[in-house]
Amino acid sequence: MPDDKVRSSAFSKLAQVTEQILKGNVGEQYAAICIRKNSQSDDDIELLLVTSRDSGRWVIPKGWGLPKKKPHEVAAREAWEEAGVTGKVKKKPVGYYTYVKKVRVGEHVPSLVQVHLLRVTKLDDDYPESGQRKSRWFSPEEAAASVDEPELATLLIRTRHFFGKV
Repeated sequence: MPDDKVRSSAFSKLAQVTEQILKGNVGEQYAAICIRKNSQSDDDIELLLVTSRDSGRWVIPKGWGLPKKKPHEVAAREAWEEAGVTGKVKKKPVGYYTYVKKVRVGEHVPSLVQVHLLRVTKLDDDYPESGQRKSRWFSPEEAAASVDEPELATLLIRTRHFFGKV
C-alpha cells in the first residue's frame, strides 16, 4: 500500500473537490489492469504500470469514454495506446477507484474510474504513446506500493484473486 503521506495526499485532493462531487460533476474513465503470468513462476502474476504523461507517476492505462464503445472496449484501447498491449479483456468491471484528474492548469475534475482486467497476450514496441510513457511489470504488492490512489492499490493487490477468471 502507498505510505501514509501519499494516502493522505490522495484523500486531500479528493476533499478539495467535494463540492464538485456533491453536484455530480464527476468524470467517468475506463481503465485496464494489464496482467500476465510471471515469467519466473507459473504460480504468480505480474501487472503492468505506465507513467502518467504529465506527472510521471505510476498509473494503469485509462481514458475517457468513446462514442459507440463499451467500457471494456475503451479500457482495452487505452491499454494498446498507452502500453502497446493487447489481450483478452474482461467485460465485467473488477472494481472502481476515484482520483482527481488535472485537466488544465488550475482546473481539476474528480474522476470515477471503472476498472477491467486485461490478460496480456501480446506486447508491441510500436504503439501510439510509445515515446511518451515508461512501462514496467510489477508484482501486485509492488504495483500497489507504487501508485498514489489507495483504492487502486487495493484493486491491484486483489488481482491474484481475479487472474483465473479472465
